[in-house]
Amino acid sequence: MTEPVLLEDLTDGVLRLTLNRPDRLNAFTPELHAALRAAIGRAAEDEAVRAVLLTGAGRGFCAGQDLGQRHPDAAGGAPDLGETIGTLWNPLVRAIRALPKPVICAVNGVAAGAGANLAIACDIVLAGESARFIQSFAKLGLVPDSGGTWTLTRALGEARAKALALTGQPLGAAQAADWGLIWRAVPDTALMEEAEALAAALAKGPTYGYGLTKQAIQAAGGQTLDASLDLERDLQRKAGFSPDYAEGVRAFTEKREPVFTGRAQ
Repeated sequence: MTEPVLLEDLTDGVLRLTLNRPDRLNAFTPELHAALRAAIGRAAEDEAVRAVLLTGAGRGFCAGQDLGQRHPDAAGGAPDLGETIGTLWNPLVRAIRALPKPVICAVNGVAAGAGANLAIACDIVLAGESARFIQSFAKLGLVPDSGGTWTLTRALGEARAKALALTGQPLGAAQAADWGLIWRAVPDTALMEEAEALAAALAKGPTYGYGLTKQAIQAAGGQTLDASLDLERDLQRKAGFSPDYAEGVRAFTEKREPVFTGRAQ
């Protein structure tokens, strides 16, 4: 029986998604793209999903696109990589960014090419100490895609973004954390335990407010302070009418832990 390319498990509000092509370092095929996109789409609609945890099976997180299916010498000539990005990678990154729930990525081993940029498109990234982030595009004469030029430049600045993109040198997990590209580097043996604990904590939180916070922060880099102030006002108005805000205030005054539902109303 053929193993599914994506493993899914929903437990206590955490949807764990595991890229499952370990023999190919979880490189993406159209089938894996479709499976992950569909899972994220369901997560957006399912109130039982309060947080998403993304990781990879085997010794690496993701090697990016499976080049065996995008070989320039294949019958029919060179593939249109712009079509691949436009129909597969860009919609996937947009879906992760638009998901109104926190997405945690646990990076085990190598994250290369679009696999690296998929990881850093998530909201909170934890990486095992042996993990490496590699912008491997230059070694193939290509341009960083899947949001890489945008995310790297915003997180690291132009100088570091260019150096990583042009040299393709691996960036270790500890350095990535020091530079602010990811949240934390942790011992390899503790990676999944810490990622699952974080996801579980977020799954008990005010999911609706998390989604609004995510929206505001993602918008901030492309707008003025005045625009951000106005957006914060509008989003806070929505949050202020949510059941979770009322529960948070009650719990605070009653000196107890809040029990959030994550719902907008």
